[in-house]
Amino acid sequence: MNKKQVSLNTQNKLIISGLILSTALIVFIAIFAIFNIQKKLNEGYQNFGQIVSKALAIECSELIENSQKEKVYDILKSHADTIVQTHNDIIFIEYRDQSGKTLYKAESNKIIASKNPNIIVSSPIVKANGLNIGSVTIGLSGNIITEISSTTRASLLFVFTVAWIVFAFVILINTYLITRELRILHNGVHKISTGEFGYTIQDKDVSSEVKELFNAFNDMSNKLHLYEEQNIEQLTLERNKLEAILMSIANGVVVCDNNDNVVLINNHAHKLLELQDNQMMNTKIQQYIDTEGNYCFKEKIEEFKDTPIEVMENKPLEFNIQVDKRVIKSIISPMFTRNKDYVGYIIVLIDMTKEAEMDAMRSTFISNVSHELRTPVTVLRSYIDTLYNYGNEFDYETQKEFIGTINQEIIRLNRMVNDILDFSRMEANAQMEKALNSIYEVIDNCVNQVEPLTKERNLKITVNKEENIEDFLFNYDGIERALTNLLSNAIKYSPDNGEIKVNLLKSGDDIEITVSDQGCGIAPEHQKKIFDRFYRVENNIHTIKGTGLGLHLVKQTIEKYHGGKVFVNSEPGKGSTFGFILPTKIYEDNKTLV
Repeated sequence: MNKKQVSLNTQNKLIISGLILSTALIVFIAIFAIFNIQKKLNEGYQNFGQIVSKALAIECSELIENSQKEKVYDILKSHADTIVQTHNDIIFIEYRDQSGKTLYKAESNKIIASKNPNIIVSSPIVKANGLNIGSVTIGLSGNIITEISSTTRASLLFVFTVAWIVFAFVILINTYLITRELRILHNGVHKISTGEFGYTIQDKDVSSEVKELFNAFNDMSNKLHLYEEQNIEQLTLERNKLEAILMSIANGVVVCDNNDNVVLINNHAHKLLELQDNQMMNTKIQQYIDTEGNYCFKEKIEEFKDTPIEVMENKPLEFNIQVDKRVIKSIISPMFTRNKDYVGYIIVLIDMTKEAEMDAMRSTFISNVSHELRTPVTVLRSYIDTLYNYGNEFDYETQKEFIGTINQEIIRLNRMVNDILDFSRMEANAQMEKALNSIYEVIDNCVNQVEPLTKERNLKITVNKEENIEDFLFNYDGIERALTNLLSNAIKYSPDNGEIKVNLLKSGDDIEITVSDQGCGIAPEHQKKIFDRFYRVENNIHTIKGTGLGLHLVKQTIEKYHGGKVFVNSEPGKGSTFGFILPTKIYEDNKTLV
């Protein structure tokens, strides 16, 4: 129940109380007046009876003054009968002598309301000389006074009833007029509260005080209308700007009200949660189901709502959900107005899929590096220990074989350490200085470095170099390690007695170096990620271990530090071709790239 209803009920109670009090007052006054009038009538009627009895006594005294004694009875009888028959209010007249003996009693034979007299009055019969010769007694029925009383009561009741009706009618009319003005004002306030600014109320047939109030209301309404017209465009612009910002945020944003209903979802949140347009609008966020059929937000929302707002404000709730193999970090924070009133909460969605994959790759990388480092260290320790303790027992060829194996493991260990160091340096954005160098020299050095590896498996490296390529700016060590990585991979995955081709071509201002092998090839789904860090293709064919950094370092060296491009062309079962393109023309201010 609102305040208006409470006020209206209080007003009705006051009106009803006033009517009850006024009714009680009028009834009390009417009863008091009737009682007093009845009392006065009774007293007057008593006096009337006394006067009648005295007048009758005087008449009787005069009638019998000079009459003969034997005719007194007849005179009294005739006189009494005449009076009784001609007066409706007299029930009887009784004459008594001096001793109190009844001489004659005349009674009315008319049908009256009651034969019992209401008033009995006696008066002495006195002669002219003052001698008391008897008494006369009359009985009055009181019909006149009863009729007068009834008429008086009816008249008073009618008058007071009419007065009460008029009074109540006046109160009701006045109340109606007052409440009508209040209803008009209430309707106007309701219009304003619903946003109908500019609404005016008519001040016709209202009091001067209320008219001033209506005029003040209309003035306020007009000012609100002007304010709305001046600010609606600005408010709309600000709202659209805010929605545009939320919609363009790179992270997903879901805004929920205090009842958990979704009121806003930006575009990235639709994409992360795989929702259609407006699919979750005006529905509870707890109803969202992930790809595994779980209500992934339900428990966390309950935990958020069970935690004090002050705690959530200082430390938002964080958790991860999974949607179609995508790992999404969710952060729930409370939402307040400028007055610090809690109005709901915001869920920020951050795609952590790549980070999760990187964590998995790092774990794999650490495992691979540990294994890769353990293998050459174990071999070196075994061979060196054998030579140290039993070297004199081996002939020259055996010692040479042992030392060759040790050298190969040292080269392998050195290459892995260099890969790790290069990766660390590139992650730290270390500088890579460039100078004028010969690309022919780089290719020849790389081929010579891997030649011992090719002899073990009877592999042949064929080099085709386009002539007349002038020296250009590049980092010698970086390009050498990149090409060595490609050659090492080609050797690892080439079959015994196979052939590896190295081609150097020039196209415009760019040179292109490719390394082709006759290995098992790479499936198309792996070619897109083959240059990512820590990524390795592990299957029934690719069983060769490694750090997963080699091709990533090639990509970083060529693309990040030299502005070139790496590529791969491969088909399962038909070998692979890895290569990179380097620009030979670099502006002077780009000699050093970070």
